[in-house]
Amino acid sequence: MTKEPYVENLNTPGGRDQGFTFPLPTQVEGLNARGKEFAEDTVLTYISHEGSTFYIKNPINIGMRLKLIIDLPEKLAQDKSLKMVIKGKVTHVEADRDRLIRQKVTIKFDSKYIIRPDA
Repeated sequence: MTKEPYVENLNTPGGRDQGFTFPLPTQVEGLNARGKEFAEDTVLTYISHEGSTFYIKNPINIGMRLKLIIDLPEKLAQDKSLKMVIKGKVTHVEADRDRLIRQKVTIKFDSKYIIRPDA
């Protein structure tokens, strides 16, 4: 069963924009809280033109810069495999109450995105 994207209106007192909870497979790259490079696969839980939210196991600190490599749906790319690459800074980190080994990370995009064919 395929989940339909859910449009979340974030024009509330929090001041965020409208985005989507659309499960897109993503690889997160950067330095973890210990200063070690990492690359971890995850699935986005939310994305908008301003930022994104996802869960990862690597410990991350607020202010760190991460790169997301997002698998775009083939329907958007005329059945070709495309990836969107975008960078941003961590603005919020929250422990996952259900799984102590993961954390919910929110980043605000600070670069333009690049779409490239899957290599």
